[in-house]
Amino acid sequence: MSNETLANLAHEDRRFEPPKELAEHANVTAAAYDEADADPEAFWAKAAERISWDTKWDRVLDWDNPPFAKWFVGGKLNAAYNCVDRHVEAGNGDRVAFHWVGEPADDTRDITYAQLKDQVSQAANTLIELGVKTGDRVAIYMPMIPETVVAMLACARLGAPHTVVFGGFSSSALRDRIQDCDAHVVITSDGGYRRGAPAALKPAVDEAVAQCPGVEHVLVVRRTGEDVTWDDQRDVWWHDTVEKASTDHTPEAFDAEHPLYVMYTSGTTGKPKGILHTTGGYLVGTSWTHWAVFDLKPETDVYWTAADIGWVTGHSYIVYGPLANGATSVMYEGTPDTPHKGRWWEIVAKYKVTTLYCAPTAIRTFMKWGRDIPAEHDLSSLRLLGSVGEPINPEAYIWYRDQIGGGKTPVMDTWWQTETGMHMISPLPGVTAGKPGSAMKAIPGVSVDVVDDDGESVGNGNGGYLVVTKPWPAMLRTIWGDDERFKETYWERYAAKGYYFAGDGAKLDDDGDIWVLGRVDDVMNVSGHRLSTTEIESALVSHPKVAEAAVVGATDEQSGQAINAFVILRESALKGGEEAPDALITELRNHVASEIGAIAKPKSILVVPELPKTRSGKIMRRLLRDVAEHRDVGDVTTLADSSVMDQIQEGVGKGSGDE
Repeated sequence: MSNETLANLAHEDRRFEPPKELAEHANVTAAAYDEADADPEAFWAKAAERISWDTKWDRVLDWDNPPFAKWFVGGKLNAAYNCVDRHVEAGNGDRVAFHWVGEPADDTRDITYAQLKDQVSQAANTLIELGVKTGDRVAIYMPMIPETVVAMLACARLGAPHTVVFGGFSSSALRDRIQDCDAHVVITSDGGYRRGAPAALKPAVDEAVAQCPGVEHVLVVRRTGEDVTWDDQRDVWWHDTVEKASTDHTPEAFDAEHPLYVMYTSGTTGKPKGILHTTGGYLVGTSWTHWAVFDLKPETDVYWTAADIGWVTGHSYIVYGPLANGATSVMYEGTPDTPHKGRWWEIVAKYKVTTLYCAPTAIRTFMKWGRDIPAEHDLSSLRLLGSVGEPINPEAYIWYRDQIGGGKTPVMDTWWQTETGMHMISPLPGVTAGKPGSAMKAIPGVSVDVVDDDGESVGNGNGGYLVVTKPWPAMLRTIWGDDERFKETYWERYAAKGYYFAGDGAKLDDDGDIWVLGRVDDVMNVSGHRLSTTEIESALVSHPKVAEAAVVGATDEQSGQAINAFVILRESALKGGEEAPDALITELRNHVASEIGAIAKPKSILVVPELPKTRSGKIMRRLLRDVAEHRDVGDVTTLADSSVMDQIQEGVGKGSGDE
């Protein structure tokens, strides 16, 4: 992307320096950047000393055959041992690993590291009885319950790569993933709870495995007590097997490059991409970044990643990173508004959560609900906030910092991907000033750049494509079973430079700080001008009457693409039930023009009651694009509420908001 291809490059005057006390006692200082720049391999070797190795490595990095990396070559370790056993052996068995909060609201469990070790050993022994061997793949299709973590660690303990499939996915999505990685065992539950009501899971498993003849056993946790269809030859209850198994199990050390898990990227067309992460580099990367970015003090912190384990955020920053660090975490099964809209803040106050890590989508939802709800709860225990999943717009950042963080709590705006496995760009809490909307700079030991079409650095004040220029420990190793697709997807664009192309656009501000624009697919070409949907969304949300916005480009005969916006208004913006007046739509259009430029003024703005989101909170913009281009709406099975699309289409039919 040349200078002309991006409008209104980032400018943000607000900066928040690290609190003095935090800076004085931070885990990581500014010296880490210099140390990593001087010798990245030595830096990561030092980071690797934080975890336990059965056999130390001979070589930190083998990059002799790019893009296929090997980290900590010759080293051997066990991920489950690092996450549970070593903490028990160190005398921390009584430390709580998880404060689990389920639905209904009084359904809670505190699980210590000693208890977790025993449960993981029991599950490992059960999997052995079911025929699971080292290298076998195991599919996990579960709600947010402790047994999900136990199942993952039991697989890791045996060297059996797991593939966790988000519980909101359809039976066909589950089938495709089972088939792609050839899993012979599926671990699931009868169901889970969603907004206070049981939601079945096993019927989807039954439907999926009917088309997967290789599946020999389905291990089922009883969670909701709902009746389920049962196959005595295939299905086994968790309580009849795992809970009765021996707690004695000795973990085996595996090569650092032994596969740990396969995670399938969502939202793609065609065959799903199975992202392969291996053991040593992934554990080093996730544990170090969790400790550094969140300034973890395991003896005193209570850490909460408000995500689902079915996504990579859950893998890296609910399971492997926190447990490798001996952290105490909150794990929550429910939604933010069940049984009331203050549920999250009630949990923060009860468990005295010190670090909260969640998505901008959630933050904007809380903004829409208003500041009075969090104000009812004592949030003074919070000392760090984190943001993940998409770029956070400046107004959401400020609201999060002020209303949840009391106007003093630093916000760690993290950029990373399923493929990267670990944080790549983020402030460091004791070192980096916070700048609303900017992920700031690469963490120590990670090398990124913003480049043009030819792979040349664009320099400060310019926009382009975000690339990673050097290998990093937790990087994906390949796409499961398809090395060629791995090379074509991530490395072909800048093959001459050897850069990993993240698929995201970005810009460097005048200070050299990084602003991630989102997927390149979400950059529109309007009358020859390249405009970021993220930037326009941020402009809309900066208006005091707008709580949330989604922007898509739709084919337009005159301009090539036209900007179509869908907005949710704050509850205070309209009286109950009335429609947005034309004057407000005009006001919003002009506001975008003022913030970015006339070229960015949306052609259409539709006020909607809700946006189409998956159960993880991701906005399904492709469905909005279908609406904007008057096509039949695609598959809505992964939406949290499919009726949202009917409401949006009804609004479009009325012609609301068209210029």
